[in-house]
Amino acid sequence: MSSEGDALDEVTPDLVRQIAEALAEGGNHQAKHLLEELSAAGQAAVLEQVSEPEREALVALLRRDLDPEVLTELDETVRDEVLEQLDSKEIAAAARNLETDDAAHLLEDLPDEERREILAELTAEERDEIETALAYPEDSAGRMMQRSLVKVPQSWSVGQVIDYCREAEDLPEDVYDLFVVDRSGRLKGSVPLGRMVRSKRPVPVIDIVDPDIPSVTVTADKEHVAHLFRDQNLVSCPVVDDKGRLLGVIMVDDVVDVIDEEAEEDLLKMGGVVHDDMHANTVRTVRLRGLWLAVNLLTAVIASLVIGQFEGAIEKIVALAVLMPIVASMGGNAGTQTVTVAVRALAMGELTPANALRFIAKEIAVGGMNGMIFALIMGAAVVLWYHDWRLGAVIGAAMICNLVAAALAGTLIPIGLQKFGVDPAVSSTVFLTTVTDVIGFLAFLGLATLFLL
Repeated sequence: MSSEGDALDEVTPDLVRQIAEALAEGGNHQAKHLLEELSAAGQAAVLEQVSEPEREALVALLRRDLDPEVLTELDETVRDEVLEQLDSKEIAAAARNLETDDAAHLLEDLPDEERREILAELTAEERDEIETALAYPEDSAGRMMQRSLVKVPQSWSVGQVIDYCREAEDLPEDVYDLFVVDRSGRLKGSVPLGRMVRSKRPVPVIDIVDPDIPSVTVTADKEHVAHLFRDQNLVSCPVVDDKGRLLGVIMVDDVVDVIDEEAEEDLLKMGGVVHDDMHANTVRTVRLRGLWLAVNLLTAVIASLVIGQFEGAIEKIVALAVLMPIVASMGGNAGTQTVTVAVRALAMGELTPANALRFIAKEIAVGGMNGMIFALIMGAAVVLWYHDWRLGAVIGAAMICNLVAAALAGTLIPIGLQKFGVDPAVSSTVFLTTVTDVIGFLAFLGLATLFLL
């Protein structure tokens, strides 16, 4: 697959404009020529950037000439729109030319009836491979794996393996490791391609095999697979069943896609967006974001109710209304820093029960020290502004309380959510904002009521 960076390099705003102008002026041949000059990732980038009518026109121009890899590079929403333009024969032709995992990903969200029509266009072997992949859970290693690999018996010699690789017509395009199995198909290890070609032909392949290679079960979660590739710097990893029989292989390019998806998903969730709605229509975007905004409205009402308890104090000392947003804002920002680190550490497996207390203690210490620093700064500013040392002391004390509370909430909230099986990236920010607003207003207005009235 082409990288997104390469696509961005070759797809310039000027090129997109040229293609759009060619379509507008009836220069379909020119538009098609400009698009076909690009890589699969480049074509996908163009289809994502043009308007919906222009996209429909470009897909209509390409039709059977559409590179199947383009479909794997497209944003999910755009890909669904493109697939709606293609008939079952055209989608089947694309699936036939993709690796099993990509073909399964292409068909997984289609209606059952349409999927059956497409599968009926494939050979029995192709259909069986895709249906087997679709039978595994969506986020599992079985869905990620390719069934196309080099698998050889442990009884073969190096020469037999090399001859097989030269003569076989169905080998994958990219081969990094050759996998060795016993008579029952159980994985015995792997041999890097470089070691294989450097070995003498009579040498038994079992003598050069590496038996201690990592593998994953077909039901392993894709995040576990991604961590394994990252921690052990893998290029490929075999997938086995519960009896150790080799079923397929996961390649690093698919793991990179998973890592990108997980990072994008966490980033969107931290911002209160459950799905990437860049290419969604207006109504769907309103619906997707509305629920999250409703939750935030509820938390804002809670903070307002706290403020309402101190109406009398605010009426007597107007400066409180001016200064209280500062305390809440500082707590919110400090808490966001902590919760971002905590969510990332949990996602990467770096924050565990073994070091959780140490992490919490450190963040509380950081919050307390930052609280004292900014309490002195803000306290001095308030004294110079309002000529009231008591008001300066109150806002300083409130700031220390809120930054410590923000640090504590920023660690405990994501840890607690994960413990109860809730994704910390989704809900942490909402709870954190509520805590820092409530504690900030309560501390500042409460201390002001006690010491200034």
